[in-house]
Amino acid sequence: MKTKTAKAGAKARAVDGTGEEAWSLHVLGTGAASAVDLGASGAVLECSGRPLLLIDCGPGTLEHYLRCYGELPPAVFVTHAHMDHVAGLERLFYAAWFDPAQRGQVRIFMHANLLPILQARVADYPNVLAEGGANFWEGFRLVACSRGFWLQGQWFDVFPTRHHAPGTAFGIALRGCFAWTGDTRPIPEALASVSDEHTLVAHDCSLHGNPSHTGIDDLEREYPQPLRDRLLLYHYASEADARAMRERGFKVAIPDGRYPLHAPHPPGSGAG
Repeated sequence: MKTKTAKAGAKARAVDGTGEEAWSLHVLGTGAASAVDLGASGAVLECSGRPLLLIDCGPGTLEHYLRCYGELPPAVFVTHAHMDHVAGLERLFYAAWFDPAQRGQVRIFMHANLLPILQARVADYPNVLAEGGANFWEGFRLVACSRGFWLQGQWFDVFPTRHHAPGTAFGIALRGCFAWTGDTRPIPEALASVSDEHTLVAHDCSLHGNPSHTGIDDLEREYPQPLRDRLLLYHYASEADARAMRERGFKVAIPDGRYPLHAPHPPGSGAG
């Protein structure tokens, strides 16, 4: 059952000023792996006040989600298999498995490349239940994908990002609405293919980049100004970094921040 706070928040966000469906991105956590006080990076796509999709499930993400919405997520997209983005999947398994109404109902979307990695890192522990008799993926509805997937009548693009080894990290986009890069170096060509002038682009960034993550200098060097104007930065190392990035003219997400989105393009327009 939803809490009173979750119900009130959902009612307040149900429609915009024209009476149309209101879309928003609820950023649960904004921190890099070491910035535990900022929460593990992850977000919820909301439509008409309802949570549609949870992006990543790191340490503490599920507990934060439950405080906000009072029920398990209907669907989760996994960007990559680093533990600060997937450690909460074990907790989600137990919550779903021991609720007969939820067992096998939570959809887990991931690029097919990630399945063997997650199998090794999360799912292959001997006897996921002490009593035996259960397999990890039976707790969910696992949906492997490559170019993208359908959810609630909407086509979501899945695109490769630049994080550690090629083919191991992926972003997600709903055309005309939002894109979420996950962990990445700059990817101007990929973002140009899945976003337009209406798309909010939530992007991995800290004050200083490294071989696996984007820094402010990287954004300023590789992204044109119109794209930089649409960026929402997350996965930073500290509040001090966030302040410094804002001083450079960038919009930086805050933990538990909610950001309005344009309605997506008509369903199917990006599924070719």
